[in-house]
Amino acid sequence: MEYKIIEERLTANEYIEFLKRTDLGSQYPKERFEERINTLVNKVSISLVARNVCNEIIGVCFGITDFSYWLFITDLGVVREYTGKGIGKALVSRLHELAGGKDNIIMYTCVNENAIGFYEKIGMYKPNDVMVYNNVEWTDFIVE
Repeated sequence: MEYKIIEERLTANEYIEFLKRTDLGSQYPKERFEERINTLVNKVSISLVARNVCNEIIGVCFGITDFSYWLFITDLGVVREYTGKGIGKALVSRLHELAGGKDNIIMYTCVNENAIGFYEKIGMYKPNDVMVYNNVEWTDFIVE
């Protein structure tokens, strides 16, 4: 299967339409959803998009980084009919490379239980040294 990965900023509407075709949309809280997605797509450090030969968006990966030590994957999604084809792995690899590479950059993410197997398969593991501050109660919903 042929596709290309490019650095590209999506609009909030493009990203929301993409979310409807993935399982990633279930991770977002309902509160101020559109406002937050707009901020995300406009301010994330690295924005990668995978497109098929018809130029349709089939995968997206966003990361926040200092380009020196740390990279946090905020979003990784692949359109349902394209999962299992190596697109997610390729997106994460390219994101890591753009942030500074595996010899320099420690990569983190937060995942839902359905994605743990994928991240373990690409070599990530659950650390014991992460601290969290969360004062937000979110209402779950699915992007439709």
